[in-house]
Amino acid sequence: MTAPINFRMGTAEWGILVLLSILWGGSFFFLGVALREVPPFTLVLARLALSALLMLAFMAATRRSIPRRAGLWPALFLLALLNTALPFSLFAYAQTEIASGLASILNATTPLWGVIVAHLFTPDEKATHGNLVGVAAGIAGVAVMIGGSAFSGPHASLPAQLACLGATFCYALAGVYGRRFRDWGVGPLDVATGQLIAGALLILPVALLIDAPWRLALPGATTLFAVAGLALLSTTVAYFLYFSLIARAGATNALLVTLLIPVTAILLGTLLLGETLLPRHWAGMVLIAAGLVAIDGRLFDRLRAR
Repeated sequence: MTAPINFRMGTAEWGILVLLSILWGGSFFFLGVALREVPPFTLVLARLALSALLMLAFMAATRRSIPRRAGLWPALFLLALLNTALPFSLFAYAQTEIASGLASILNATTPLWGVIVAHLFTPDEKATHGNLVGVAAGIAGVAVMIGGSAFSGPHASLPAQLACLGATFCYALAGVYGRRFRDWGVGPLDVATGQLIAGALLILPVALLIDAPWRLALPGATTLFAVAGLALLSTTVAYFLYFSLIARAGATNALLVTLLIPVTAILLGTLLLGETLLPRHWAGMVLIAAGLVAIDGRLFDRLRAR
């Protein structure tokens, strides 16, 4: 029997959330670099195939194997469609039309979908007033950070933005669907490995048919490093942490990572690239932090207790 999910996150869960936001925030940068030389579906295939190989190598080294259970692989293929093949392809397409920063900001709508999907399809993650207030504050914070100009002009393609929103809806569905593997006793490492294998198999015929990757020129070293970072850090390590967080704190809490990704992207840009934070970025961060506090709920509980 599995232990009950602790929806009130502790220090360890928040640590995983922050680390995950850094890894996934970096994925938008890696995508932006790699898409200069590699077409979207081929890039998604490389990302998933390399990640699957890394996970299989780790499992072989530790003498682990994916459990055999009736219905497990069909469920893994559906999870892979919702959590990797489809959203990865939508974001890769979107970043051929819009900036990686805007894509990462649109990615922050995931918790909004997550609260709705979890409320409709789970018995124990019903939306509370704190959830709704927190998500609203987080979305408001993201909107303040980007300002209105990011959604207009020659580099703000509406189809690309809609593709990002479609991807975030897929992530929300996958977050809730992924809970069943915990109930089946399938661990985070097994789920991550299985969905990466399934995702690579799903995207393989699409990449072969549309991109014809055998005709492409060999990418440069910078692109290869970006693909490696995308596969190792932003996919292999990130998905293991993600499924661990779902098992520990539930789907709604796990999806909060997307609210932190724009924050970490701006902080990394400031620390590593010398970019400057504008006042609206600080204001947005304050709103996002307030949203996370509202969803967590512990501060309000303590104030009420006093």
